[in-house]
Amino acid sequence: MDFLSNTLYVVAATSLVVLVLYVYNQQQHGKKQHPIAGTLFNQLLNFHRLHDYMTDLATKYKTYRLITPFRNEVYTSDPANVEYILKTNFENYIKGTYHHDILKDLMGDGIFTVDGDKWREQRKISSYEFSTKVLRDFSSVIFRKNAVKLAHILSESADNNQSRDINDLFMKTTLDSILKIAFGTDLDSMCGSSEEVVRFSNAFDGASALTLRRYVDITWKIKRLFNIGSEAKLKQNVKVVDEFVYKLIQTKTQQMHNRQHYFLLKKEDILSRFLQVNNTDSKYLRDIILNFIIAGKDSTSTAMTWFIYMLCKHPDIQNNVAVEIRKATNMRNDAMNVEEFANNVSEEALEKMQYLHATLTETLRLFPVVPVDAKMCFADDVLPDGYGVKKGDMVAYQPYAMGRMKFIWGDDAHEFKPERWLDQYGHFQPNSPFKFTAFQAGQRICLGREFAYRQMKIFSSILLGCFMFKLSDESKTAKYKTMLNLHIDGGLDIHVFNRFR
Repeated sequence: MDFLSNTLYVVAATSLVVLVLYVYNQQQHGKKQHPIAGTLFNQLLNFHRLHDYMTDLATKYKTYRLITPFRNEVYTSDPANVEYILKTNFENYIKGTYHHDILKDLMGDGIFTVDGDKWREQRKISSYEFSTKVLRDFSSVIFRKNAVKLAHILSESADNNQSRDINDLFMKTTLDSILKIAFGTDLDSMCGSSEEVVRFSNAFDGASALTLRRYVDITWKIKRLFNIGSEAKLKQNVKVVDEFVYKLIQTKTQQMHNRQHYFLLKKEDILSRFLQVNNTDSKYLRDIILNFIIAGKDSTSTAMTWFIYMLCKHPDIQNNVAVEIRKATNMRNDAMNVEEFANNVSEEALEKMQYLHATLTETLRLFPVVPVDAKMCFADDVLPDGYGVKKGDMVAYQPYAMGRMKFIWGDDAHEFKPERWLDQYGHFQPNSPFKFTAFQAGQRICLGREFAYRQMKIFSSILLGCFMFKLSDESKTAKYKTMLNLHIDGGLDIHVFNRFR
């Protein structure tokens, strides 16, 4: 970290100590406020284990404050507060300019960064798109096709007794899937080695990590002004992302303007459908489509990597999932090849995979793709726990911490236990979305929830129906990388064994 940053951090830390004492002394003159658990400086010191640090605080206080030079930051793991923020008083808890300023360089004015009319317009359009049979059928075909490609790569590794980084493969195949669904474009990064695709993927991940750092780096605006340090790197990464996305938009727009090609085009992909009925401004399309990519690429690949990791750590559960898959697909022998098996993974078969659905959900309980989600308080308010929050406060709920709270899930909260999601008949039993917050809840509940489950179940059923997985290093304890999403740090090397032998 450069000299300017170090100096500013020392000054900031000193100022925060004074500020803590000031706020503490002022509490008695206003509404009762949540206990102070630390400062922004504490977050920075614990940045490498940020979500576990915040889980430790949540274990002490269901809801607490961290002090910053500019505002209070309120973090809650109380389901009653979460329901109030996301549903009961939804209009008072917004993204606001604070989050928009931090996220806009990467995510623009997409659905994850805006409020009001912009949010409602994109929500309405996106809701319609996700509900169409065209998108569901089109995406399912893409998921099966790419799952089979991945299975062939893993089969070759099994034959050669080679370890593979399953995280890297999931990142590539979900990128291929979402770009095909979003743009109707085949990039085949999983099997190919396109330098352009690799640059985009690396820049995208780098931009995500550097964007999150803005939340704890109070000097980021100064760095951006002088184009130095982390902000210079972020600018470079966003430029690569933009060049890639704008090129795809331009190509698709030209296809749509070619009348002969237009009538032949099935218009199954999201961009083609947006171009038919919506504003064709490139920036508008860039923001919307990039938010789709963020949701479709990182979320599924991250969840699937943690899923495989947990199955490797719990081989009995992995076996139970495989047995259910083979039963649901009516697989009676081991003579079937990957393509034949994939053809048996029908919508009807997927519906029967209740234990698989529970295991995926249990993975997301402990390893939610978005580990913390923040809003801004629009006007002074009192939460259901009786404590006040002030206009301008940041108010966040914590899916990662909530998944580990004993008062929500019982004494076995830290255990990986898919059975907690099944009723006495073995049917999946959903819990309150204000307790299980991996897909948000209320008016901002994730529109792509069923889309994500379908992708994960198709990939899981084909891979676990065909292979058994073990960690290359069975003593490995996986850790996350502190980013916008809960990426696994350093990849996940696994050994693969064919079930058809």
